[in-house]
Amino acid sequence: MAQQTKANDILICGVGGQGTVLASRLIAQAAMGRGQFVRTAETIGMAQRGGCVVSHVRIESQDKGALIPPGGADTLIAFEIAEAVRCLPFLKPGGRVIVNQRTIVPVTSALGAAPYEKEAILAALQAHAPDALFVPADELALRAGSAKAGNTVLLGACIACGLLDFDLEYMRQVLAQSVPARFKEINLQALESGYQYLHAGR
Repeated sequence: MAQQTKANDILICGVGGQGTVLASRLIAQAAMGRGQFVRTAETIGMAQRGGCVVSHVRIESQDKGALIPPGGADTLIAFEIAEAVRCLPFLKPGGRVIVNQRTIVPVTSALGAAPYEKEAILAALQAHAPDALFVPADELALRAGSAKAGNTVLLGACIACGLLDFDLEYMRQVLAQSVPARFKEINLQALESGYQYLHAGR
């Protein structure tokens, strides 16, 4: 476990059903386990599944509110590329971005009300966050045993590139204590796969 601790305002965004809330709770639990002060909050879209979900995690936040203000996030963890672009205004100058490569076409686009222009979305993301890291989290999660483990893949990738101030072994311990026993091994493998994907230079 890393000894040095620091403040980190982390915004996690995706759509319902991707595990964004669980990811935020694992990060918060890891920080609190080291004695750090943490505030968390979620804003969830109208649809239980498929709606926008944004989780705020503020580490060492004694003098801050629960919600990260625009331009205040050190780190943006995005579970879907369009949600990454939508949340870019929250990122501070020099903030870091990691993105799941998955695209999820919203119902309005599927019905033809508004186009989902993937290339334009990617161009906007690369223009405003040229150093963004892309991870095939869903693919790696499937290899680990379940597509639902994409959230822990992204946590592993975040550790590998220094976006989270925890080492892999410590997060393994937190994860093992936090998920139901029947899902533990899959999630541990997913965490490792995300870590190795970036740590090994892809």
